[in-house]
Amino acid sequence: MRAFAKRMFDRLSARKTQLALAVRIAASGVAAYAIAVALHLMLPLWAVLTSLIVTQMSVGRSLKATRDYMLGTIGGAIYGGAIAVLIPHSGEGSLLALLVLAIVPLAFIASLNPSLNSATVTAVIVLLLPTMHQSNPLDSAIDRVLEVTVGALTGLAISFLVLPSRAVSQIRVNASKLLELLSAAFAELLAGLTRGLDNDALHRIQDGIGIAVTNLQATGLEAERERSMHLSSGPDTGPLLRTIQRLRHDVVMIGRASVVPLPAEIQARLARPLSDVSNAIVTYMKAVATSLRAGRGSADMAPVEAALQAYSAEVAALRKDGMIRGLPVDAAERFFALGFSLEQMRQNLTDLKRCHGNWCASEDTQEKIAQ
Repeated sequence: MRAFAKRMFDRLSARKTQLALAVRIAASGVAAYAIAVALHLMLPLWAVLTSLIVTQMSVGRSLKATRDYMLGTIGGAIYGGAIAVLIPHSGEGSLLALLVLAIVPLAFIASLNPSLNSATVTAVIVLLLPTMHQSNPLDSAIDRVLEVTVGALTGLAISFLVLPSRAVSQIRVNASKLLELLSAAFAELLAGLTRGLDNDALHRIQDGIGIAVTNLQATGLEAERERSMHLSSGPDTGPLLRTIQRLRHDVVMIGRASVVPLPAEIQARLARPLSDVSNAIVTYMKAVATSLRAGRGSADMAPVEAALQAYSAEVAALRKDGMIRGLPVDAAERFFALGFSLEQMRQNLTDLKRCHGNWCASEDTQEKIAQ
């Protein structure tokens, strides 16, 4: 029983960010309902739903969701209320025509700017709600804006006050996860030079990395939004994100060179140097990932430099022995593409070392700061 409880605690601890979001959403919905009822709003439901929508994983994302939802709601309420007041309508036929007039332009605008999706919904509510409650369109528009305002402000306040989560801390986690994915992909792809790699496996590896890169870029935008509003501090996210993106490109290039194994005689000469390069780079990237996640620690890049120098020396020996001249054109292209990609990766790992130094103070530095 104790072991089971420990496993459950460890699993929940690994999902503390998601648990904090669940708590914030629950608090946001309850608070929005209580405030809406206290203010005697006509439909507290919309205040609650809005609060759930704007309560996001990070403060930066909540700010964007609040801004977009409020702009869409106000725009939809003004447009829906205006056509309802200015265009006389009675009966279902005229109401249907008015609905078309309300939906088509707003849906077109939302297709151009998805952040205004709520405008179409708001305009429809403003038009249809008076027919259900025997009220006028102007009152419906005002009620809708008030309900959404209460929900949006409540959700935003809860995002700041209840277990707040900053996008900067999420960048550490997302960047660490992506570096681990890249290191695993790099090891797999480099091994393909001696045993080959099928296209399905290659696409599967790259697709997973692509999704992780997209998520990291989105989190970076949220972090910069927080920084611009002085809601969080920390290093500039741009250099770290750009460096990881370049490392992803390196992995893609190495993957293209690894689809077909190298000729057997070259494999025999490069097997050990490539294995050392793979182990050194994978170990370094995992060390950086662990350090980023913890926010402290160091990672030694010296083994990477040594392994790449040994590989370059063996390549030079191969060329001196004339083994490259006899290669078919496609094999020669893959061989030189591999060397170029590894050199580019070395430069980008050097940039990663610099970014790591900005994001993670060493233990000695932190001890000095604490003293």
